[in-house]
Amino acid sequence: MMSLIRSVTRWLLMVLLVQIISSCEEDTVEPAGAGSVEGTVLDARTNAPVASAVVTTNPATSSYTTDAEGKFTLTNIESGKYALAIRKAGYSTENVNITVGQSGPTVVKVVLTKDNAANLRPNAPSSPTPADKAVNQPANQLTLRWRVSDPDGKSDSLRSDVVLYESNSVDRRQLLTNSRDTSATVSGLKYNTIYFWQVSVRDQAGELVRGDVWSFQTRAQPDNRYLFTREENGNTDIYSSDETGANLQRLTTSPFIETAPQLSPNRDRVAYTSNATGQFQIYTMNRDGSDARQVTLLPVDGYFNQGIGYRWSPDGAQLIYSSYNKLYRINRDGTGLTLLATAPTDRHFRECDWTAQGNRIVVQTVGVSIYDSELYLLNTDGSNAMLLVGNLPGRLDSPSFSVDGRRVMYTRDVDGFDDGTGRQLNAHIFTQNLDGSGLLDVSAGQGGTSGTTKPNGFNDVMPRYAPDGSKIIFVQINNVSRSTPDVYTMDLDGRSRARLFQNAALPDWK
Repeated sequence: MMSLIRSVTRWLLMVLLVQIISSCEEDTVEPAGAGSVEGTVLDARTNAPVASAVVTTNPATSSYTTDAEGKFTLTNIESGKYALAIRKAGYSTENVNITVGQSGPTVVKVVLTKDNAANLRPNAPSSPTPADKAVNQPANQLTLRWRVSDPDGKSDSLRSDVVLYESNSVDRRQLLTNSRDTSATVSGLKYNTIYFWQVSVRDQAGELVRGDVWSFQTRAQPDNRYLFTREENGNTDIYSSDETGANLQRLTTSPFIETAPQLSPNRDRVAYTSNATGQFQIYTMNRDGSDARQVTLLPVDGYFNQGIGYRWSPDGAQLIYSSYNKLYRINRDGTGLTLLATAPTDRHFRECDWTAQGNRIVVQTVGVSIYDSELYLLNTDGSNAMLLVGNLPGRLDSPSFSVDGRRVMYTRDVDGFDDGTGRQLNAHIFTQNLDGSGLLDVSAGQGGTSGTTKPNGFNDVMPRYAPDGSKIIFVQINNVSRSTPDVYTMDLDGRSRARLFQNAALPDWK
């Protein structure tokens, strides 16, 4: 009997053990589940990634840190609901609730906001260059510099705004906006003028600090005695300079052609022509390029004219100019238009000059060919026209009087070239007395002495006498089409050729 009881007991124990083992195997086959989280942390203001932000979870798993791209990954965590806490020094802590599932990664984007309570305002801009209240500063181009710093030690993230004000004017220039630069270059300033400038600096948190208002004064306007035109990038503008080029100043900047500059005899205004209206008209401006005013309504135009056919009166009160077959006189303010002369049939007036000595005018007439050219002397009222230089072989151009009014200068192509395009092969500068005597080929040099003559393959054109009458200013240019002209000076006998300006034409010297 006892043996039977022991057998039954063993059998019951074995059944119970099998059930326990089976229960344990079922728990390992059907787990609760796991998932992952892929997140990105960004700056709320700049939308830039936030690196080294610390991410923790509740319920707790592990602590994670964002990489350089602001990204973090939580892997193999149990499915369920979690609260993420994202912390970064200088930012407010951000809490985000998420649910982690088993079907795929849970994607989350977290935006952190700067903690302004912990941010210090930038220091005020300092150390201006030029120094505050500096004088004698260049007007054509000036670089402003300053220093910025941040108590938080993040000066590389500071941004500057720079404003420039002209004294006694509403003129205001925004030189920089939200820039990391600590310098700004300004050009086109007025001479002998006080300017005020102010730098405002802001940090990444948006804290703005306005600096002191600094000032500087530009130097007095240089007495630039030379004017010329220069073509750059297909646009022709007017420049002034001293003889060294150190005070070079660009006087016009429009997209139109400004040409043929001439300083008035009393040196207060610069006359020039511009095709801004569609045809070349005469304008005047201050010597610094300001206060441009249109003088004429009838154009300076005609056969091969295009704005070059005009000249100041000796006293600077009037101008004479050619418009097709008419020669006019006009007051410098645009009033008093007077017809002086009409050109012969089928001819137009072109270049001209006016001398106070004897009160005479010299004027060029041309036919439909530029090689058909003559020079005439007239009284200033247009009367008593007298042929000075007849139609000679080769192109004839640019008549002007000597300072004493006793001689006339002009250019002529001594090779007599004529191809219908106006090209010259060997243009020389000549001077002669008003009666035709005393003809001198200046470009040939004194007796053709070596080293004083015009180089072969070049033209001497656009000559004018120096204001003291001792030299000639002119343009030397290669006779190949579209060559770059240069401005030279030489003695009255052709000696001492010297280059003044490169890429320059139509010079004037007062």
